[in-house]
Amino acid sequence: MSELISYHLEDGIATLTLSNGKVNAISPDVIAAFNAALDRAVTDRAVVIITGQPGILSGGYDLKVMTAGPKEAVSLVTAGSTLARRLLSHPFPVIVACPGHAVAKGAFILLSADYRIGVDGPFSIGLNEVQIGMTMHHAGIELARDRLRKSAFHRSVINAEMFDPQSAVDAGFLDKVVSAEELQGAALAVARQLKKINMTAHKNTKLKVRKALLETLDNAIIQDQEHLA
Repeated sequence: MSELISYHLEDGIATLTLSNGKVNAISPDVIAAFNAALDRAVTDRAVVIITGQPGILSGGYDLKVMTAGPKEAVSLVTAGSTLARRLLSHPFPVIVACPGHAVAKGAFILLSADYRIGVDGPFSIGLNEVQIGMTMHHAGIELARDRLRKSAFHRSVINAEMFDPQSAVDAGFLDKVVSAEELQGAALAVARQLKKINMTAHKNTKLKVRKALLETLDNAIIQDQEHLA
């Protein structure tokens, strides 16, 4: 696979490791690599684990692309929102093993998964768009609205509040927090447990549960393209 997303398959579990510089920025090339890796995982009928480098899952979109011009920004946000939608409807379970910070698009990756494990420590998780002068896009608002607790949703999206790993569980970004040394083992344990479920039932139930969200995201992506353009 791409050097931006390494792919390791073992015992029906595909581990996708993001590696793109110090903050694991989400660029068009990273999203293309993500999609290629997910295609391969579907072919392999594998449970997916997404992870990053020690200390960080991702710091968000590549700012060089976002500031290159409106066309580039719209294209990247559209591709990122479409990736989130794909993760939400992926036919096999998706786990995120978050090794540290998860900011902006990094946090949206957490909100797009079926199970999220973080590591304890001085890490920030959340949506900082308002803090850095960006009005939140429609798709981001709707994804956060669906996956976060109501009180945390307003604090996160409107106030750009960042959460430490423990409070990120209460907010809805994470399901569990472990030590850094335990992260890989914990993610594999969840993956092995999820391998035991009926995958057809998982896929069909996931699509039923998220039907309204997926339809809302489809409309929001169109709105974002029109608004940002």
